[in-house]
Amino acid sequence: MFYPLLTLPSPPSPIIFEAGPFALRYYGLCIALGIAAGTWLTSRELGRKGYDPALALDALFFTVPLGFIGARAYHVATDYDLYAGDPFPGVFAVWNGGLGIYGAVIGGFIGVLIFARVRGISPLVFADAAAPGLILAQTVGRWGNYFNQELFGRPSNLPWAIEIAPENRPADFADATAFHPTFLYESMWNLLVCLVLLWVVRHFADRLKNGDILLLYVSLYSVGRFFVEALRVDPAFLIGNFRGNLFVASILALTFALIFFLRHSGPRRKAGSRE
Repeated sequence: MFYPLLTLPSPPSPIIFEAGPFALRYYGLCIALGIAAGTWLTSRELGRKGYDPALALDALFFTVPLGFIGARAYHVATDYDLYAGDPFPGVFAVWNGGLGIYGAVIGGFIGVLIFARVRGISPLVFADAAAPGLILAQTVGRWGNYFNQELFGRPSNLPWAIEIAPENRPADFADATAFHPTFLYESMWNLLVCLVLLWVVRHFADRLKNGDILLLYVSLYSVGRFFVEALRVDPAFLIGNFRGNLFVASILALTFALIFFLRHSGPRRKAGSRE
């Protein structure tokens, strides 16, 4: 049993305000703010590469819908037990949380492929410009879990542990009052990854190949997600005795890192040559 002396308080309600059937939720606001921040950074990266910055806004009509579909589909597919008893409308209630980032990346990349085909640009060039913006969007959007009091970690008595209301605590930890704020850990890691990607882009531009920043994004994000996932206690799909996302994150981190290093393991090409 944990009795921390100092903790981070959780909000009393996930709803900002209600007007009849309409309810504005912090979760949706955080997602919207994340998309806005990510679009802004993507537009700057496109401009730096010599492309029209407005492409970042145009691409939203392709990437956001497919990204949301992919994110929700991944979550529902991997946590279907949460919805098996009441699949409709539960599987569509995204305002209650439940978006899988790996599904969002897959869906969003499909959107990038379609958008790039329509606009006649390289999908890998666009994906590289969008990767720092995407991880920035995750940095902001992850705070929606704070307002929903979800996706926290094991009980903790650390000063930055977060208070969780009794109705939101797992049955196995009903007597605990404060938990690891894994949403905060992941948000901080995401911001660090964003800064690393921007630093790599600016310091190794002559050595990068198209698609490298996308590879680094998936690998670096997955490293942080692995350690965060190891702390979480929320229900999750299992692969053997392991949380499924632990397995997914480890495979993606290693696979994308290996692809990146294999792309650069041969003789160095002359400056200006790209793939």
